[in-house]
Amino acid sequence: MDENHQPLPETRQPLIARTLLEWRTLAILGGPILIAQLAQMANGVIDTVMAGHASAEDLAAVGIGSSLWMPLFLLFMGMLGALQPIISGYRGAGAVERIMPATWQGLYIAAGATVIMVLLLTNVHPVLNLLNLEANTARITQGYLDAFAWGIPALLLMTALRGLTDGLGHTRVIMVFSLLSTLINLPLNYIFIYGKLGLPAMGGIGCGWATSLSNGVAALALLVYLNRSALFRRFHLLAERARPDPAGIGYILRIGVPIGFTIFVEASMFSVIALFLAPLGPVVVAGHQIALNVISLLFMLPLSIGMALTLRVSFLIGAGAPGTARLLSRSSLILSAAVALVFASLLFLFRDAIAGLYSSDSAVRIVTTNLLLFAAIFQIADVIQVTCISALRGYKDTRIPMLIMLFSFWVVGLPLGYLLTFTDGLVPAMGAAGFWVGLTAGLISASLLLGARLFYLTHYSRYQK
Repeated sequence: MDENHQPLPETRQPLIARTLLEWRTLAILGGPILIAQLAQMANGVIDTVMAGHASAEDLAAVGIGSSLWMPLFLLFMGMLGALQPIISGYRGAGAVERIMPATWQGLYIAAGATVIMVLLLTNVHPVLNLLNLEANTARITQGYLDAFAWGIPALLLMTALRGLTDGLGHTRVIMVFSLLSTLINLPLNYIFIYGKLGLPAMGGIGCGWATSLSNGVAALALLVYLNRSALFRRFHLLAERARPDPAGIGYILRIGVPIGFTIFVEASMFSVIALFLAPLGPVVVAGHQIALNVISLLFMLPLSIGMALTLRVSFLIGAGAPGTARLLSRSSLILSAAVALVFASLLFLFRDAIAGLYSSDSAVRIVTTNLLLFAAIFQIADVIQVTCISALRGYKDTRIPMLIMLFSFWVVGLPLGYLLTFTDGLVPAMGAAGFWVGLTAGLISASLLLGARLFYLTHYSRYQK
């Protein structure tokens, strides 16, 4: 497997040529990231569809189980995500000797996160009791999580090693092994859920075993590749194990905890909104979920650009090219805004057709069509904020952006959304559209504040030198 490395910036070229070269580097880095993200989304779709064909109880159990493990995983994924800009910065600075020690500290964090996740997910009986689930659904949910827990070490191992591979600019590596996991998950789901090859039909519990095994195979294959590939063999992942270093672990956590907490809070906010909308009835909830699913799918492209931006900015700072980092941070806002405007136009023009793809129920389609109008504006603000926060992560600035996101979502967006949805305090109650307006206002707040933070960081801090 070969891949273009991140090039050093060419400062003697005209501004437009430099900008286009940096955009090309973003595309090289971000394309594989996008495919990896879509592969991971596909796993969720496969699990949902195949569990749904087993029974409604299995579908409900897998859905509830996923809603319990996913926020925890996002929290730790964000924490380990600090490895990407750290290692990319070391690579840009030519400090190769610091890469493997940082990687091993990330692996120790992943080991600690594994223990926490396993203990929590294998003991969710109190939570299931609070949800007042039907006995069989609760049994399947716990069985699914017990099976899924066996794959948590592999899942977090791959997440930590992604810091190494992406940080070195080889984003195709995780793309390949994410696709491998998806390809393995599909037949294993078929075998375990429906009881093939002489095995008993396990329903939703089989879905957990399929996910664990596919993660395990992919993680093992990744380890073999990293130790045998000419690209990574020189780093001696297993032969040069570093001991736990409190200072090194603390450095990663100082950058990573705000990232993980930001992602966790954002994910939990959407769960809270779904609960708030439940009293409005299943038609409204269905329309909201469809609009959210469409936005989530479209968001994969700007998110991938943002992840590539984090890698590139941290590399440029490490390489002593703050001017190019500043140029890229600014120009990426133009690029992402253009992408957002294209997506907004598509949502506006084809909202009826999109709603029809998801549901044949006329009432659900009407709600979805109306919400997609608000979603079009929402995603413009969302794309701009993710570009700003991704650039800031490249500068390893994560604590203040976390506070900005907390303020924008939980002080501006959610309260305003609740007010517009259920009360006549500002305008006549808008129903579900009120939350979309509130979230858009929160994202606009985040975009402005994060943009101001990025401007300050690139003009008045040590990074301007």
